[in-house]
Amino acid sequence: MSSREFLDWAYNKGIEIEYIQPGKPIQNAYIESFNSRLREECLNEHAFRDLDHAKKRIEAWRRYYNEERPHSALDMKTPVELEEDWIDKN
Repeated sequence: MSSREFLDWAYNKGIEIEYIQPGKPIQNAYIESFNSRLREECLNEHAFRDLDHAKKRIEAWRRYYNEERPHSALDMKTPVELEEDWIDKN
């Protein structure tokens, strides 16, 4: 996907793109933290045979990250648990 296609997709979905200043990763700390976890816990741990194998491994890690792995920033809940709590309260 090209950057123009991405911007068009985001616009059509009503997603506002926010840019950070170059060299200022602290302005995007959540995604920087996520990228670091993805690299350390998944990408560096596997040698992918092909694109299909990579997609399957990354999807398995994504599910683990969101459904099983507790997050200190979420009071040791998983993102799914936090979402369920939010739905129950609303």
